[in-house]
Amino acid sequence: MKQFLLILLVLVTIPLVSESSKKKKKVKTKPTPIENKLIDYSEFKRIVNRSEGERETHRLTEGQFLKLMSEEGVVLLDARSENRFRLLHIKGAKNLPFTEFTKESLADLIPEKKSKILIYCNNNFEGNQEAFAAKSPAASLNLSTYNSLKAYGYESIFELGPLLDVNTTVLPLVTEKPDKVETP
Repeated sequence: MKQFLLILLVLVTIPLVSESSKKKKKVKTKPTPIENKLIDYSEFKRIVNRSEGERETHRLTEGQFLKLMSEEGVVLLDARSENRFRLLHIKGAKNLPFTEFTKESLADLIPEKKSKILIYCNNNFEGNQEAFAAKSPAASLNLSTYNSLKAYGYESIFELGPLLDVNTTVLPLVTEKPDKVETP
């Protein structure tokens, strides 16, 4: 009887031990990448990591931004939607929505890769939610714009740093009148 119980105990224990060792041996495997030569996440991460330190030194106060705006050859870029740009933007800004960034569209607007480029976004202004709808801080358009310009080879990008009130900022904000609609 003892032998029978011992054999029964061994038969019940072996599968449990075996199952436990299978769980320990389970190794997570990386999924096979889906190839697409027009998407390079590794390069994106490299640009973000390389830009991190430089970006912080290229963030400007309101006064520094205003002063740099007046320099010859500086491009003031607003990457918000055309609709939000028309509602309210910094005077002298050129609008190229972020979704429209291509090598060609950027070259048309900023032909020289060494040009000083000033950027700002929704998250730089409060007091007019319609024109400057705040994004999640990690999704701030400045972050995407900065890194995208770097990816296209632009070297001298400066970003408006603070959050400013549209009613008290010294930066000149203007509204673009919609095109006249002709009535018959």
